[in-house]
Amino acid sequence: MTKEMVFEIPLLPLRDMVIYPHGVHPLFVGTESSIRALDAAMTADKQIFLVAKRDSELPNPTKDDLYTIGTIATVLQLLKLPDGTVKVLVEGGDRARLTELSLEDDYLKAGAELIKEPIAAEVSESTAIVRSVLGQFEQYVKNSQKVPEEVLASLSSIDDPARLMDTIAAQMTLALEDKQKLLETETLQSRMEMILALMDAEAGVNKIEDRIRGRVKKQMEKSQREYYLNEQMKAIQKELGELDDAPDEFEA
Repeated sequence: MTKEMVFEIPLLPLRDMVIYPHGVHPLFVGTESSIRALDAAMTADKQIFLVAKRDSELPNPTKDDLYTIGTIATVLQLLKLPDGTVKVLVEGGDRARLTELSLEDDYLKAGAELIKEPIAAEVSESTAIVRSVLGQFEQYVKNSQKVPEEVLASLSSIDDPARLMDTIAAQMTLALEDKQKLLETETLQSRMEMILALMDAEAGVNKIEDRIRGRVKKQMEKSQREYYLNEQMKAIQKELGELDDAPDEFEA
């Protein structure tokens, strides 16, 4: 990846989420400083720097409280809600490195350094691993309850391997640390290998969960059968007891 000059931009700290390049995402913003950062972006070029907080509970993060790599995004829509919060639709652009952080006009302003992706011609040797990632992701979607199958159809129209990997990463259910590592991974080859490793790990967890669910189901079925048989036995014993207590019409 190549780097470009540092420039200033309003910064929006993210809580428990990572935004990748190319994707379109809705965000709900409630803190005054973040709303002011969005207002500053809207009055300028609609560009804002999205960076995840290391600790989601920190209300006023410093530079050390934020991850170093984030995403420059374009604000597509901004809607101020009656409760004072703001709903904003953003589209991820380039990766960028946080170099400086300051508080200006009661909002965070960052010094950011763009990190450019390699052009497609530079990654043509990655065709085989791209196919591997797509095949594994297809299985991932089939096993997942959270990823719509329509996502697979949308991937077929993406020719750029870097954009393809970011799109897949955005759809995966991952811990914040893993999402951030994918964002920070500089070479495309390493990013693809990491996505494959994360999907393999998820597949292993799913197999374990399936085995546990199978054992639990069998145990429940066994318990239900035992309960049913016990209830049947009680009913039979009750019937036999009532027969024993009944008068014998043949007695003299």
